[in-house]
Amino acid sequence: MSKTEGSEEFTKKTGSFFLALTPIVLLVALLGLNVFFFGDNATGGPNQIALILATAFTVIIGFTLKYSWEEMQAGIVKSIRTALPAVLILLIIGALSGTWMLSGIVPTMIYYGLEIMNPTFFLVATCIVCAIISIATGSSWTTAATVGIALIGIGNTMGIPAGMSAGAVISGAYFGDKMSPLSDTTNLAPAMAGTDLFTHIKYMAYTTIPSFVITLIIFLFIGFSLDTQSNAAEIDSMLAILSETYTISPLLFLVPALVIFLIIKKVDAVPALLVGTIAGAIAAIIAQPDIIQTIGGLKDDPQTTSTYIKQSYIASVQAMYGDVSIATESPKINKLISTSGMNGMLGTIWLIVCAMCFGGAMEVTGLLSKITNSIVKLAKSTGSLIATTASTCVFFNATASDQYLAIVVPGRMYADTFRDRGLKPEVLSRTLEDSGTVTSVLIPWNTCGAYQSTVLHVATGDYFFYCFFNLLSPVMTVVYGYFNIKIRKYTEEETAELKAADLYTND
Repeated sequence: MSKTEGSEEFTKKTGSFFLALTPIVLLVALLGLNVFFFGDNATGGPNQIALILATAFTVIIGFTLKYSWEEMQAGIVKSIRTALPAVLILLIIGALSGTWMLSGIVPTMIYYGLEIMNPTFFLVATCIVCAIISIATGSSWTTAATVGIALIGIGNTMGIPAGMSAGAVISGAYFGDKMSPLSDTTNLAPAMAGTDLFTHIKYMAYTTIPSFVITLIIFLFIGFSLDTQSNAAEIDSMLAILSETYTISPLLFLVPALVIFLIIKKVDAVPALLVGTIAGAIAAIIAQPDIIQTIGGLKDDPQTTSTYIKQSYIASVQAMYGDVSIATESPKINKLISTSGMNGMLGTIWLIVCAMCFGGAMEVTGLLSKITNSIVKLAKSTGSLIATTASTCVFFNATASDQYLAIVVPGRMYADTFRDRGLKPEVLSRTLEDSGTVTSVLIPWNTCGAYQSTVLHVATGDYFFYCFFNLLSPVMTVVYGYFNIKIRKYTEEETAELKAADLYTND
């Protein structure tokens, strides 16, 4: 911005590459200290403070680069605004999990899952079930919040570590999310790269399916190595306690089936999940009168129709917003069927807002673009260009803390470079999804990582190394790049057409 006479505007400076890295170095150092000093409680507040301090440091750098506070504040607010849909979904998911626990929907899923699933094949089955649900709904978030919660409970009861179960849930959910034409990221990536949806899905299958098959094989080997025989008696005991506490009925599956149907019909996530929340409350009133009376707090009152209506209202609302716990003789069951409603999501929302503050400050001051532009100059070969693009997507997931920015910004950055090097847009779109979509859940302060760890009640660090699909996908796309496997290039005729249309900038 050039200075003009009588104007208060001034020329902004461009920070160096190393200056741009300093806020990230500070953030990583603070996050490391939090893990060392606070352990598992790091996400309960310390990491939020680390993000705020890193944001403040970025703002100070912004001042030295001649950015005004008004400009930086506008960038931060804009960044937070992009996360608001995720915040709304989190709140509704909190309410939904409460009414689904109150109504016995999740306990019913756990009950039948314990009866049907073999512990040896549990992880493989979990991965496949979540993949199917996610393909049908186009949403890894919905998959985790519905069947994912139940599958974690089943795994815990079988004696399978929660991190393993969560890794299987997330691996399957993100496979389906990538391959579903209903998924927002699956539509976003080809739009950024300049190709069509089904070409993108078809071309992405070359890396995605092998990654998923390898994931299933790994989970199969883990399943054979698990010792779950000693839990048979405990499982029988838990089945008995669940059936005594809740009315277990397959009719309760109608509620999650309704939610899945609405999402398949392209009803937006928030209204679809809200319908599921209300349907869960209605199911609780019909199917679980004893629990309604207990949670409603009026069990000793004379049982009249008006009393039960009051109990139903109190129990349903409490399940949506706050803590609900049902006492049984099993501490494990008590933990399994307790929920925190919307209140349980507030810590995650706090983390997301702080993360978006940092990402917004880094973006508006030009520090993010400085880092990425410096990196792209190092990419000489096709393999290194794909590796650089994948690394940039991971970088944006860790710094901008948003899955969509990790697809949109690298997509804009590298579209011309891919085209100039003769690579078709589906090569870029596949790289964006293989690295941007799936790695978001591995970052604790990313909206996806914060969401999944909260909904599944499993810390990111606990499930990180079991998300084999998410870890393999970016590696697979880079390997394909370096070995020139399924790398589609423009023909001479197509290149000539691009030059004629003035879309080809390579001399």
